[in-house]
Amino acid sequence: MPHLPLIMMYHSVGVRPHDPNNLVVTPERFEEQMAALARRGLRGVSVAELLAARAAGSARGLVGLTFDDGYTDVVDNALPILQRFGFSGTFYILAGRIGGANEWDEGTPWPLVDETGIRRWADAGFEVGSHGTMHLALADADPAVVRSEVADSREKLGAILGKPPSGYCYAYGSMDAAARSAVAAAGYEHATAVISRESLGPLALPRIWIGQVHTSKHILKMLYTYRLHRRISGRHAL
Repeated sequence: MPHLPLIMMYHSVGVRPHDPNNLVVTPERFEEQMAALARRGLRGVSVAELLAARAAGSARGLVGLTFDDGYTDVVDNALPILQRFGFSGTFYILAGRIGGANEWDEGTPWPLVDETGIRRWADAGFEVGSHGTMHLALADADPAVVRSEVADSREKLGAILGKPPSGYCYAYGSMDAAARSAVAAAGYEHATAVISRESLGPLALPRIWIGQVHTSKHILKMLYTYRLHRRISGRHAL
């Protein structure tokens, strides 16, 4: 890949009284962030669309938007905002917790999307990817756990979507060579992590965490820093 794409990582888009892990962005702040992209002539897209455009040499002006865990408020709040801006994004679903809650986190459980919500996202033309089955770390995991999280989740989501997802997202950003090999063997074309090296390729794409603290000014500064880094390193910008 000629250069690392810019991919923004979201989780919940709603209002939560308790957010110990800084996973929530309010709808108002999310809309402000999307407007900041639009004002700079940028368009938020799914990981699949971003990588396809890069392969065709037409990715300039595109920013990847991803949403981890499958919270119901992403469909309720983020989806209509994305549609108003003409954006899209990738929604990473936990195949073993559909219609459940984020029981792996502390505090009051947050509801996860059901099959109807998944189809609503997909019917909008947006990408649905796998986040595993139960939100388990894959680095140094037992092969049976890796198989369940990677291959079984793809099969379950494929049954809902009518075709298996092409994208995977490592829970906690946790992965190693065995996990990446399992992702490739299961048939995924791309996968996102949190922090990784460029040499790891399309099965460990890094992302930038975005939270409630990021105002439009923060977003624009982030874009400037990203572009400056590309110029200094002699690589392509956005």
